[in-house]
Amino acid sequence: MSIHTIKKRRDFLSAAAKGKKFVAATFILQMQRRDEAHPAGPEARFGFTVTKKMGNAVIRNRIKRRLRAALRQVAAKHAQAGHDYVLISRHKALDCVFPDLLRDMEFAFSRIASMKDESSKPRFARK
Repeated sequence: MSIHTIKKRRDFLSAAAKGKKFVAATFILQMQRRDEAHPAGPEARFGFTVTKKMGNAVIRNRIKRRLRAALRQVAAKHAQAGHDYVLISRHKALDCVFPDLLRDMEFAFSRIASMKDESSKPRFARK
């Protein structure tokens, strides 16, 4: 499966602000449904965030490669068309064994798909 990536910063920020979020041991998964008129088309897109806190460029690239490899195995089954997904790595993503990373990813995708949409609700209730 080919992975379509998110390239623009505003799409990353939009997923963080308006999307659903699930925290796993190895990464944080954010998901947002795109507008039907979005120029990206109907396929699912994926973005990866690995901060400098994780280590130097070699370490960060290794983490991204591990996340992409796990995503290729899981996305065909769990990713929904017309959605943006952002994976934010955690320190454990580098050191855990690959089957644990796959298990976390499958669990996160299954849980985030079943979560209620929080973006339509007001964040603070008035009294």
